[in-house]
Amino acid sequence: MDAATIVRTIQTLGYNKYAEFTADLRAHFVTRITPYAVLKAASKEKRTVADRIRHGVEMDLRNLQALQSSLKPEKIIALSRRVSRARRTLIVGIDLAAGLSWHLGYGMMTLGFNAEAPVGSTGNVQRRVRSLTRHDLLIAISFGQCLRDTVEAALRAKKLGVATFGITDSEISPIARICDDCCIASVASPSFGGSYVAPMSLLGAILIACAHTQTARSLELLRRSEEEDRADHRWYRSDKGSASVE
Repeated sequence: MDAATIVRTIQTLGYNKYAEFTADLRAHFVTRITPYAVLKAASKEKRTVADRIRHGVEMDLRNLQALQSSLKPEKIIALSRRVSRARRTLIVGIDLAAGLSWHLGYGMMTLGFNAEAPVGSTGNVQRRVRSLTRHDLLIAISFGQCLRDTVEAALRAKKLGVATFGITDSEISPIARICDDCCIASVASPSFGGSYVAPMSLLGAILIACAHTQTARSLELLRRSEEEDRADHRWYRSDKGSASVE
């Protein structure tokens, strides 16, 4: 089809620029695509298994590069300061995102923040959300269409006057629309499970900001933890007494 025809068509649809159309089209697929659709589309491509593996890693790298180019450090710094002021930080991530929420919660607890990443049933999550106050913070992690329980947790927190922050993969996802602010990290992948490389990198950036927002405090807590680990013999040692990496 002629390029001019395409431009006229998208302008008739209400778009001023081709880039606006492609961005909207991508967002449409991001918020509606399912694991079945991803695997079905990938299965139609003429690739060997080895090629599929390489393609998956290439997509991981693209997602990281997209995060690097779009990352706004000031937004992450503002989040870290909000975490330091919060009485409690509740991190909600369900299914595959549960690993992300646990990682962020554990990192924050290590730095001395009162953070929790609840797991289990819908009731377990929602009861914890109900206990939040205006002095707390809720971080919601979900991608694509976004899981109902995570979205409802964010909605309930908003009604309670709780500050909310989202980690998702589109500016028009339910999490992005509901939360006070958010960071975007793509999970695009030829794998049915999605790619969590970029979100993990984003969590690392958040923990770096949290650690350096109150550097002296972080160092003191980590020093105490190191002393306790040595006393409790936390790390495995071989018969020769050399420490082993975890």
